[in-house]
Amino acid sequence: MIVRRTIDKDELKELPKVVFPGRIHVIQSESETEKAVAYLLSQPILGIDSETRPSFTKGQSHKVALLQISSEECCFLFRLNMTGLTQPLVDLLENPGIIKVGLSLKDDFMMLHKRAPFNQQSCIELQDYVRQFGIQDKSLQKIYAILFKEKISKSQRLSNWEADVLSEGQKLYAATDAWACVEIYNCLTELERTGDYEIKEEEPIETTVNTNGL
Repeated sequence: MIVRRTIDKDELKELPKVVFPGRIHVIQSESETEKAVAYLLSQPILGIDSETRPSFTKGQSHKVALLQISSEECCFLFRLNMTGLTQPLVDLLENPGIIKVGLSLKDDFMMLHKRAPFNQQSCIELQDYVRQFGIQDKSLQKIYAILFKEKISKSQRLSNWEADVLSEGQKLYAATDAWACVEIYNCLTELERTGDYEIKEEEPIETTVNTNGL
C-alpha cells in the first residue's frame, strides 16, 4: 500500500463520501446507558468522539452534549446533556482492558472532565500514531481520505447538538466520526504488522524564476 503524507483540499472534494454502515443507537436515559455499556465492554477496540453545541456569542460556552462510542458494527450516541456522564460510562473510560481510539482526544477528555472526574485508560491518539507511517495531515477527514480514498462529510459539525431530537444527518455524522477512528486504527495496525506499505515522497513543486532585467 502506498501511503501519502498529505492530501490537498481539491483532491478531497472529488472523493466519494463515506458514512457509517452499521447500527446507530441514541442513548437518552441511565437504563439505556447501562445496557449500551454492557455491550461496549465486550469489544476490544472502540472509537471515541464528542460533540458540543457551538456558541456564536462571545463569552458563552456549553458543556459537551454528545459522546459517541463505536465498535465496528454499532455506534452509541450518549446524549450527555440529558443524562450527564454516568458511572457506567466512567467505568468504561477507565477500563484498561479496552482500547479507546480517537483524534484530538486531549480536547475530548478536557470537555468530558467538566462533566465528571475520571482517569481514562488505554487510549490511542491517532494524530500521534499516524506519524510513523509518514502521514503529516492531522484532521480525521484527511487521514481517512489518505488511507481509504473516501471523504467524511463535515456538514453537521456546527449544528445544535442539544436539540430535543437529533436529525438523521446529525446521527450519521456523529457515528461516522467515531467509527472512522476504529477503521483507521485497524488499517494502521495491519500495516504495522505486515510492513506492507511504502511512504510516498511528495514531488517538489517547481518554481519559475523571472530573470528579466538581470
